[in-house]
Amino acid sequence: MATTSPTRRPFRLGGRARKAFLVVHIMSAGLWFGVDIALGISLATAMLTDAPQVAGVALQAIDVFAIWPMFGASLLCLISGVVLGLGSKYGLLRYWWVAVKFGINVAMSTLIFFALRPGVDEAATIGERLLAGDPTAAVPSDLIFPVVVAPTLLITAYVLSTFKPWGRTRRRPKVARTAQQPRAERAARTPIGV
Repeated sequence: MATTSPTRRPFRLGGRARKAFLVVHIMSAGLWFGVDIALGISLATAMLTDAPQVAGVALQAIDVFAIWPMFGASLLCLISGVVLGLGSKYGLLRYWWVAVKFGINVAMSTLIFFALRPGVDEAATIGERLLAGDPTAAVPSDLIFPVVVAPTLLITAYVLSTFKPWGRTRRRPKVARTAQQPRAERAARTPIGV
């Protein structure tokens, strides 16, 4: 007779641990959003002012607060989200809304490090030139795209977390559990010699 191995219970977070990771996840997402908004305000200030000194200071401020705090917040949000996904019924790829949020977080974290960082470094150099009185220095406009896209994607992630749309990524076929089947039905389905 074949023996059945006991099913392993999946990893689940307890109530307090889940709440702690949820607080970290929400706070890191809020910090990330706040840094994105501050980046937008600094860039708008640099682009709209007529004073080169103000523009220079605004661009240099972006270099100070934009990349590493934003990247750190994105990683903290990603790690806490992974732990929450793996430690709950939602999983990482079991539900569409979680999978999309996971994809947004990974893509944005990667873009912060590899795409936004060079642009911010260039903006800081232009800020130095503006502060030194270089008349040829112009405020870069290539940072407008991340200033618009990043908060939009973060708001999308917030909305997904709130409404949890679209259901499961793939449906499991409905299979009756062996323990719930009547004994005669199980015996009829069991091959002879097992």
